[in-house]
Amino acid sequence: MLEKITEGTATLEDLDKIEKLCYYIKNNSLCGLGQTAPNPVLSTLRYFKDEYLAHIVDKKCPAGVCKSLLQYVVVADKCKGCTLCARVCPADAIVGTVKNPHFIDTTKCVKCGACIEKCKFGAIVKK
Repeated sequence: MLEKITEGTATLEDLDKIEKLCYYIKNNSLCGLGQTAPNPVLSTLRYFKDEYLAHIVDKKCPAGVCKSLLQYVVVADKCKGCTLCARVCPADAIVGTVKNPHFIDTTKCVKCGACIEKCKFGAIVKK
């Protein structure tokens, strides 16, 4: 179920199931290890519930680490059209001409981050 959250396919019902499962394991385990195993999940549910909700409801990853929920975007005001990002893109997902702002074809983008690393102007951001 946690995988469904990072992929953006989870529902609020799944979140409830995770919490119920944690308490079930905690209450029915015979050893201390089993009783404390769900604590990390319960802690994140308690203190970072807004991030879980962002993943499930908004289909966004506030931490910017879940690849399936990320989108790379060129900020047109910052892009100088140097074409460096387009030259390093392994999927040829960046389109544009010299000295004009580029854009990223999200259907081709493999979200590798090579473009962000090479951009000297900070014109490419994760959303």
